[in-house]
Amino acid sequence: MIGFTEGPQAWGLTQGMARVAGVNLPSAVIEGWLTRSELAQLVGRCQACGQSARCLRWLAMARRPPLPDYCPNKPEIESLAPA
Repeated sequence: MIGFTEGPQAWGLTQGMARVAGVNLPSAVIEGWLTRSELAQLVGRCQACGQSARCLRWLAMARRPPLPDYCPNKPEIESLAPA
């Protein structure tokens, strides 16, 4: 199981954004599309972002991409999305 006990909210938000884009982050690591270190960087950027309340509201309404432009992980997550 992949998770981040140091930043559970950031982990949840990162997973939520990825899910909206059609990306399963633990599977991406297991399948080799993303390293554990790269995943940690995504979670760290999310944790440092300061937009968690805004992100929670967006995720509550989101049904499909595109991800919001204020998301610091948007380029990386979208690069992992299925074509």
